Amino acid sequence: MRSHRNLVIGAMLLAVALVAAACSSGGDTKDGTPIIVGSANFGESALVAEIYAQALEAEGYTVVRKLNTGNREIYATALEAGELHLVPEYVGSALSFKGGVPTANTDSTTSDLRAAWAIDGVTVLNPALAQDKNGFVVTAATAADLGLSSVSDLAAFNGTLVFGGPPECPEREFCLPGLESVYGLSFAEFKALDVGGPLTVAALEGDEIQLALLFTSDGVIASKGFVLLDDDKGLQPAENVVPVVLTSIVDEYGTSFTDVLNKVSAKLTTADLTLMNKLTGYDGEDPVQVAADWLKSVGITK
Repeated sequence: MRSHRNLVIGAMLLAVALVAAACSSGGDTKDGTPIIVGSANFGESALVAEIYAQALEAEGYTVVRKLNTGNREIYATALEAGELHLVPEYVGSALSFKGGVPTANTDSTTSDLRAAWAIDGVTVLNPALAQDKNGFVVTAATAADLGLSSVSDLAAFNGTLVFGGPPECPEREFCLPGLESVYGLSFAEFKALDVGGPLTVAALEGDEIQLALLFTSDGVIASKGFVLLDDDKGLQPAENVVPVVLTSIVDEYGTSFTDVLNKVSAKLTTADLTLMNKLTGYDGEDPVQVAADWLKSVGITK
């Protein structure tokens, strides 16, 4: 889940990475409170926050960036205190953080998150189609050779494949126990590697393992041409990307503000996010430019 990835990718980056204010080049600048946009301290979160920031700037809002704010405990506290106004979140992990129990159903998980966070003055907007959650991945060659497209397809090869993932996987309900109880799967061996990182990728490429746990929007999937199997029985909780906003900002600006962010959510898919993660994380492209190019490609900016 997202909390693991936060630790792996950048839990030590607790300082603010960027503080900037900018006004839109399109339309009149809106009077009111500058929107302070924050993010968690890993690349995907900062990228989505940059997308939100540019979309708002294009509509005349003044934006202050405080990206790479820290882990969830830091940025959620800052949001509730009014030190941040807008951050990207993941519905399942956020609900768990607020004491709820997420499910694979995006609508119910989002509804529960809205109720849980409203108490603390935070408004949860529309979730995107894009999700970043635990995913089960094979190479393109393995998918073709075995005819795999969904996790259920693995049952035909029970006891023959090697599964690799985080060391804690055998104890986590959404990892090995879930594969066993929900899908009825068994494996020749489980190899303890890392949390969706280079050890797992190398083992999958080298055929030391045939099934790997990676994150569904990780750019390495697109970069390496891996195949993400469909979680057709809904083992993983919903982890849709969602903008969460200080309610006082929503009250100040109204639907003209929330509509901008909901338009982003309506366009952002897992495939888009995976490609942008590849461009920024593996191809070395500038996240600011990648965000700008995506916004133009989907017609949100000109």
